[in-house]
Amino acid sequence: MIFLIREPRVVFTDYFDPSVWFIFASLVIGIAFQRTGITQRMAYRMLSIVGEKTTYIYLGAFGIIGILTLIMAHTAVAAAFYPILMTIHTLYEETEKPTKFGKGLFIGMAYTCGAGSIVSLLGSARAPAAIGMFKEMTSSAGMAGREISFFELSYYMLPIGWLMILIIWGYISLVYKPEKSRIEGLKERVDFLISKQGKFTKNEIITLIVVLGSIGLLVVRSFVPQLKFLDKSAIMLLPTILLFLFNILKVKDLEDVPWNIILLFGGAMCIGFALWQTGAANWLAVNWLVWFKNSPWLVFILSIALLVLILTNFIMNVAAIAITLPISLVIGKYLGVAPEVILFASLVTAGMPFLLLIGAAPNAIAYESKQFTSGEFFRNGIVMSIILIVVLTIFVGLIWPLMGMPVLVK
Repeated sequence: MIFLIREPRVVFTDYFDPSVWFIFASLVIGIAFQRTGITQRMAYRMLSIVGEKTTYIYLGAFGIIGILTLIMAHTAVAAAFYPILMTIHTLYEETEKPTKFGKGLFIGMAYTCGAGSIVSLLGSARAPAAIGMFKEMTSSAGMAGREISFFELSYYMLPIGWLMILIIWGYISLVYKPEKSRIEGLKERVDFLISKQGKFTKNEIITLIVVLGSIGLLVVRSFVPQLKFLDKSAIMLLPTILLFLFNILKVKDLEDVPWNIILLFGGAMCIGFALWQTGAANWLAVNWLVWFKNSPWLVFILSIALLVLILTNFIMNVAAIAITLPISLVIGKYLGVAPEVILFASLVTAGMPFLLLIGAAPNAIAYESKQFTSGEFFRNGIVMSIILIVVLTIFVGLIWPLMGMPVLVK
């Protein structure tokens, strides 16, 4: 805007793109789940089911985190689950010294938040932002762009997301096998906390009905053509409004919304659109294309995914996608690669920055436990990143095509 590359009206329109409002709505829903105590209730029920065995506590904790990221932003899930895991570790070890169980619990929390967040549009801000850019970039004169629905995203992402969660559990259980096989007294403590919570409150019931009803409408919209006119961002804003009308949230709660993140995602979308609309993406693509002119399509897709994986450990994941998506879509067109597989592969690696603490907010939140060092996180991240690329290769080359995802342009 300062250099008059695009008109101010156009630039500021990007900040109010429907995808940005979708991000805002998902963050508000996360706040509502924390305020009403739904996240704590789910965690306590999980502990009651899995019992006192430490490896099962790993599995239960990672499973609940994965479920919560289906309906809450992964940052909110990490923030809500962190004190619960600290309580669990206090019962395991009374002192604050690091333990293998503590390392596995918190490193696993960070990794699982990332893996679970790729499954639905509510798990993170990157997916709605990327889908908004994708729709714009696949449009042509007089024709709307390709829209990825709520159900379509989850259909392709759920298998790889939950497979990674199981792999994380197996890896953590092996590398950080707890010193103790069980936590004595955990069941009694959890039963006390559950009894203290009592039955579901009116606010909890209203919140669940409003949020799950909206998610259900998003899923139905994917199957009923007559509902296509309903914008997914408008559907997600509806429960946000209702939560305030029913006094579940107060106006003061808006102060807890991370507005800096919302503005950051709006700016990243603006960068992505600018690269696409000014032709900068085409220029970069032409200069980069020589590196891939003889590459098989699978190598090209994995190279894009790997680039996003590296970038997302240093910069915000949505910014990494904003930089790479316009370029990769242009190159993919030359190589006959379908745009959908480029988007989904990029979203997979953008969601799992396993290397650096600055790669995602859950990584930094987990580090606050003081159970592991940044070096330990990095070393584990190298192994998990390699595993992620291997798993993605299998999905891109075999599983996603069998599920019906277009990989090559016919």
